[in-house]
Parts: sequence; C-alpha cells; structure tokens
Amino acid sequence: MNKIVLITGATSGIGLACARKFAENGDKLILTGRNEQRLAEIKNELKDTQVLTLAFDVRDRAVAKTAIASLPAEWKSIDVLVNNAGLALGLEPEYEGNPDDWETMIDTNIMGLLTMTRLIVPSMVERNSGHIINVGSVAGDAAYAGGNVYCATKAAVKALSDGLRIDVANTAIRVTNLKPGLVETNFSNIRFHGDTARASNVYKGITPLTGDDIADVAVYAANAPAHVQIAEVLILATHQASGSVIVRK
Repeated sequence: MNKIVLITGATSGIGLACARKFAENGDKLILTGRNEQRLAEIKNELKDTQVLTLAFDVRDRAVAKTAIASLPAEWKSIDVLVNNAGLALGLEPEYEGNPDDWETMIDTNIMGLLTMTRLIVPSMVERNSGHIINVGSVAGDAAYAGGNVYCATKAAVKALSDGLRIDVANTAIRVTNLKPGLVETNFSNIRFHGDTARASNVYKGITPLTGDDIADVAVYAANAPAHVQIAEVLILATHQASGSVIVRK
C-alpha cells in the first residue's frame, strides 16, 4: 500500500536521498525545506511521483504550523514522518564555541524535530497508524572531540525517539531512530561554514556512507511488517568503529 511520506530537510543529503528512495517505492511525498526553488527542482525531477512541496524553516513553529494546516484534505493523513532536518556547525572546544551556532543546532535538531512531531503525530494517534523516523547520529551515543553541542543534540534525538516510542506503545505507531556515521553529503561543508577544502578532509582515506545508504534503511523500516518495529539502527562505514574511531587508509 502506498504511503504519504513527509520528509523535512528534503533539498539535499539524506533527506533528498530519502525522497528519491520513497518515490521509487511508489509513495506520495510531502517535501519540506527552506529553499523553495530547490524544492521545485526536486519535484520536477520526481515527475512520475505525486509530490507536494512546503517551503519553511522547521525552527519557525508558527510558519510550520501554518504550512501543515494548509495541506489539502487528501494529503493530511501522513503515514510516515521523516524528521531529517538537522545540521552541525563548528568543531571548536565547547568553551570557544559560537553561541549563534549552538542556537541554530539546538533549534533545528531538537526544537524543529519536536515541532514537526507535535504537528503530525496527534493525527497518527487518532488513526492508530503511522511511523516516525528520526535521523539521529552515532554522535548521539558518545561525544567526540569538538562535537560537544552537536553530539548533545543528537543524544536528545535518541532520548526523544525513545520517549515517543514509550508514549505511543499503546498504539500501532512505530518509532525509528536512524544513527548514521560518516556520510558524505554537504554536512561537513555546512559545519565548516563553506570551507570546502576543510570539509573534503573529513572523508579522506575512507569510503564513507552515502545518503542512499541511509535512505535504504529508512525505506526498509517503513515497509517492515506491521508487527515489526525497527527501533534503532546504527549505520557505520566499514572502517568506522564509533564516532571517534575511524581508520583511514
């Protein structure tokens, strides 16, 4: 049965890969992101799929609420929410960090996820059906050097995923926390504020994961039998053992 899948942060990286993989699966897509032009381009790319786009920043609760309320009736019964929007900024020691970077990470990675959960999940509870897929990180398992605040936000994603799973355990709703390791997207370029040379060093000497690798797991979890809940998946590159142990050749 085809599903209605809402993906946040769908304009690049893991979010875009999820859009493509769920489209291949025959699902209908609600794609959100801040870049309206990029969303239009992706909709055109996926022309054989039913796609609705919503341009907003998950950090803006009021605008997010208005956007979700604007959905046509036939799009309101969202089956899968992929809370993907997130980012890392900076790699400084905690005592030298940029408070503006902290605020952006916390508001996007934690508050944005909470906002979308609050807007979408009540309808799932009413229908006794649905699936929330949160994109966490190996960084949520243990801090690594320079990761401080980012790691804290992804630890929060784990706690919020676990807490939501408890909250909906009396329903047929499923909650999945995906925890990728080293994935080659524009993640590092954003982290280093556009310093492409520094970002490219992150992936030297190792074959990293791709957005498609994570999207494959998301689609698998969403299509597992109804009695199977893929609660948490840690996905690492072969030569990565943890957030801080990476063997480069």
